[in-house]
Amino acid sequence: MPFLALAALFILTALVYAMAGFGGGSTYTALLVLAETDYRILPAISLACNITVVAGSTIRFAQAGLIDWHRMVPLCAASIPLAWLGGMIDVPERVFISLLGFALLASALALVFRQPRIVKTPRAFPRWSQPAIGGGLGFLAGLVGIGGGIFLAPLLHLLRWGAAKQIAAAAAFFILVNSIAGLAGQAQRLSGSADFSQLLSYWPLLIAVLIGGQIGVWIGRDKLADVWLIRITAVLVFLVALRLLWRAMTGS
Repeated sequence: MPFLALAALFILTALVYAMAGFGGGSTYTALLVLAETDYRILPAISLACNITVVAGSTIRFAQAGLIDWHRMVPLCAASIPLAWLGGMIDVPERVFISLLGFALLASALALVFRQPRIVKTPRAFPRWSQPAIGGGLGFLAGLVGIGGGIFLAPLLHLLRWGAAKQIAAAAAFFILVNSIAGLAGQAQRLSGSADFSQLLSYWPLLIAVLIGGQIGVWIGRDKLADVWLIRITAVLVFLVALRLLWRAMTGS
């Protein structure tokens, strides 16, 4: 795949995912796989792009008062060290792709069959549940090299954690902190190796996702209804899951 075509697809991916509060890491990974990028550096590239997109998203959502900081702290407290730990673990390529694909497929199917309902009052949960959820999803996110929002948002929708825009804001912040932790783990794993030097040639992709992400978060925050945010989330997760599973089964 020509690099300009890859950059254009990254812009489009960032735009669409940012509308739902995501960084797009799972699709960046899929695109890089299709572009025959060395899978050992895929997580680091995807995480760097995630950070670029959701840093701006988090600022915009925070300015709109959509981030519930009181509930985000326990959700992220366990996820950050476990995302770093997951990023330190090296897994075989087929296992890596299959694990990501099955996790996304389960999330998408659950969200598709959820009955839409506008949530006006956030649901209360036991104190232990949010660190447990955040820690588990953070570890999985670090392992497969994404921020984890693509796992978190469907779960929060199913649990009726809050309104769709609040969940989009929560996903953006969750992705940001876990992507930073996961990237630190990936950098430590790659440091001193020849793989680390390969990362420098992919810097134009950061510019691409910055442009797409800023457009996407503006549309998602101000222009889309909650129901459409849920639908976009489900469709994106489902399509990415199918493509990755096909790749894992066929090798193409």
